[in-house]
Amino acid sequence: MRQKELRIALVCYGGVSLAVYMHGVTKEIWKLARASRDFHEDGVAPQGGVEQVYNALFRRIEEKHQLRLRMLPDIVTGASAGGINAVFLAQAVHSGRSLEPLTELWLENADVEKLVAEEARPWSDLAAKPFMRPIVWYLSNRPGNAVNESVAYETRDEVRRKLSSLVRGRWFEPPFSGLGFSRLLHDALMAMNAGPADTPLLPPGHPLDLLVTATDYRGHREVLRLNSPPLVEESEHRMPIGFRAHVPGDGGHDLADLRELTFAARATASFPGAFPPLKVAEIDALSDNAWSQRDAFLHRIMPTHLERGTVEHVELIDGSVLVNAPFAGAMAGLGVRPAQREVDRRFVYIDPTPRRPAIDGEEKVRPAGFFSAIVGSLSTIPREQPIRDNLEVLEDQTREALRLRRIVSALRPEVEAAVEKLFGRTLFLDRPTPKRLANWRSRAQQAAAERAGYAFHSYAQAKVAGIFDRLADLALAAAPLADLPSHDVIVAHLRRAVEERGLSELSAPGGGASEPAIAFLRDHDLAFRVRRLRLLARRLSREWDADPDIPDEGLEAAREQVYAALALYFEKEDIASLGDGFAAIAAEVMGAPDAFLGALAERRALRETDTQAELILAEALEIMPKGLRRRVLLAYLGFPFYDVATLPLLQNEGLTEFDPVKVDRISPDDALSIREGGTAATLRGTEFFNFGAFFSRFYRENDYLWGRLHGAERMIDLVCSTVPDGFAANECQRFKRDAFLAICDEEERRALCNPRLVGQLREEIMAKLGASAAP
Repeated sequence: MRQKELRIALVCYGGVSLAVYMHGVTKEIWKLARASRDFHEDGVAPQGGVEQVYNALFRRIEEKHQLRLRMLPDIVTGASAGGINAVFLAQAVHSGRSLEPLTELWLENADVEKLVAEEARPWSDLAAKPFMRPIVWYLSNRPGNAVNESVAYETRDEVRRKLSSLVRGRWFEPPFSGLGFSRLLHDALMAMNAGPADTPLLPPGHPLDLLVTATDYRGHREVLRLNSPPLVEESEHRMPIGFRAHVPGDGGHDLADLRELTFAARATASFPGAFPPLKVAEIDALSDNAWSQRDAFLHRIMPTHLERGTVEHVELIDGSVLVNAPFAGAMAGLGVRPAQREVDRRFVYIDPTPRRPAIDGEEKVRPAGFFSAIVGSLSTIPREQPIRDNLEVLEDQTREALRLRRIVSALRPEVEAAVEKLFGRTLFLDRPTPKRLANWRSRAQQAAAERAGYAFHSYAQAKVAGIFDRLADLALAAAPLADLPSHDVIVAHLRRAVEERGLSELSAPGGGASEPAIAFLRDHDLAFRVRRLRLLARRLSREWDADPDIPDEGLEAAREQVYAALALYFEKEDIASLGDGFAAIAAEVMGAPDAFLGALAERRALRETDTQAELILAEALEIMPKGLRRRVLLAYLGFPFYDVATLPLLQNEGLTEFDPVKVDRISPDDALSIREGGTAATLRGTEFFNFGAFFSRFYRENDYLWGRLHGAERMIDLVCSTVPDGFAANECQRFKRDAFLAICDEEERRALCNPRLVGQLREEIMAKLGASAAP
C-alpha cells in the first residue's frame, strides 16, 4: 500500500469580523485532521458527523487507489483576525483538545455590545451626543442605506440599535476594551483546556510551527551593516510572534503558556481605532499566577526592548498593518521537517474577500476621493501588495525546482555510465553489505570530486559556506538568551577557527577534497546526507512508481527503509537531540569555537549514524528485486555527481528543495457547489468595512456556517487532488454533498445557530446536489 502525507501550511488573512467565517474554515481543517488521525490509529472507530464522511473519503482512496493518505496541518500562520484562528487551531492540533469552545466565543461574545469598553458606552440614551441622532438616522434609515440593502429584515432593528450606541459613544478613543478582549481570548483557551484531550493531530515528535504577526507601533532599533558608514541603526516595526514545538505522544499538553498564546492572539488583532494597542501589563493582569517563562518569551519576541528596559513602553497594533498574509513565515517553517513517507506540500491560504481589478472594461470609474486616497495609501494597498510578492516567490521556487529536475534528468545517463565504469559489472552481483556500501560510497564521492576538475572548488565552497551558515543558525537558536553577535560575525569567526586547523585549502593537489576537508565534512555535512536520501525517496515515490517491471511490494518496502534512514538524520537536525548543556557550549561559540565544533561533532555522531543508515539500506537492498536494486545503487552512488552539478546553481540546499510547492486558496469565490456568486452572495460580515458580523448574531451564524461549508468543499478538493491517477469529479462531489449535510446535522444538534437558517441551507444543498447517500 503506497503511503503519502498531505502537509498543510495554512495562512490566515486579516479580515476583522470575517474572523467568524475563518473560524468555520479552520474548524473543518481541524475536523479533517482528526478524521485522518483516527483513520491511521489502529482500533479507533471513526467519529460521527462530518468526520465520518472524511474518514470514508480516506477509506475510499485506500480501497480504490491503493493510497494510504494522512493529512497534517503542521505550519499555521496568521495576521489580525486570521491570527486569532491560527493560534487556536495550533493549540488544538498540539494538545488534542476540542476547537468547539471557540465557536461559542465567536457567536456569543464577538458582539459590539460585549466588546465595547464600559467607559465607552453612552452614559444616557438621551444625553449621549444627542446631536448625533439625525446622523445615525440618516446612516441607517435613508433610502438605499446599507442596513436596508444588506441586513435580513428580522435583524435590522438590532443592527440599527448597536450602530447608534457605537456612534454616540466616546470619540477619538478606541471603543472596544483591550483588557476585555484579552480576557475573552484567555477564557476561550481555558475553556478548551477544561474539556477532554484526545491524542494530538500530528505524529509524536513532528514539529508544529505557529507564527502570527504584530506591529510595534514605536518600533525598535535594528543594526544594518553598510559599506559607509559600516553600522547604522534603523527603526523596525515588524514583530513576528512565533512558536515551535515537537508534538508529544499524548494529549493535554499546551503548545505554550496560555498567556503567551493570549498575547499572540491579542497583539495580532489589535485593529487600529477599534482596540487599544496591546501592552505587556495587560497580559500580566490576566492572572495572579506566576508567569514563569515571561522573560524568556519576551526575550524571544522583543529582545531589543528587553535589553534596553523599554518592555513596559511597547505598544503593539494589528499585524496586518504591515503583513496581512504571512506567507514568508510559513515558508521559513519548511526547513528541518522530518518525513517518513512521500510528502505533498500545500500552501493553503484563507481569503474571504479576494480583491478583483479595480477597473473592468467599460465600467465607469470614479476619481479617487480625498479620504479614499488616504485610506488606500495608508492601509489597503500596503496590506494587499506583499501577498502577490510572496506568491511570486513561491512560483519562482516551483519554476526553479522544475528546471533543476530537468537538469538532473538530462545528467542521469552520463552519471549512471560513470558509476558503472567506476565499479564494473560486479557492483550489481556482490552482496551489498554495510561495509561494502560504505566503501562504494567513499569511492563514488572521491571520483565525483576528481572528475569535476576545476569546478570542484566552487562546489566545495558552496558546500562549506552552507555548513557555516547552518552552524551559526544553530548557535543562535541553541542559546537565544546569550549575548551573541550577528549571524555573519559568527560565520566569519567559525571559518577562521576552522582554517587555522588546516582547512584553508579545500582541494587536494591531485584533485578532489583535501584530508582536512574530508574530516570536516564527515563531522558536519548533515545536509549532504539528507539530500542524498531524499533523491532516493523521490525516485522511489515519483519516478519508479509507474514502472510495471517493479512490483509494488518492493517499492513500498524500499520507501519505508529509505525514510527510516532519513529519520536518523532528521533527528540530528533537532536541537533537542544535542542534549543538556549544549546551550551553554553554544553561548561560548565566540570564545571557544573549537569546543563548540567538537561538542557538536561528538553529540551528533554523524559517522556512527552513517553506519546505522547504511545497515538499514543494505538490508533493504538485500530483499529488493534485482531491477530495483540496480536503480537504487545507481542513484545512491551517483548522487555525488548530481550534487557537484546542482549545488552551486542553488547556493543553498541543492536537491533538498527539489519538489515544487503547490498553492491552494480557500475563498467563497472558489467554493461554488452550493451557491454561485462568491463573497457577495454568501457572507454578511463584509458590511461596515468588514465589521458587520460584530453587529449581528445572525451575521455571525451565517458566516460561520458558510465558513464550515466552504472549508469542507475546499479540503475535499485538496484531498482528491493528491490521488496520482485522479479522482472522479462526480465521486468527489458526492463526498462534498454528504459533508455539507453532515455539517447541517451537527449544527442542528448543537443548536448554537438559528434552526431556520440551518434548515434553509439544508434545503438549498438538497435542491442543488440531491439527498445524502451514506458513505
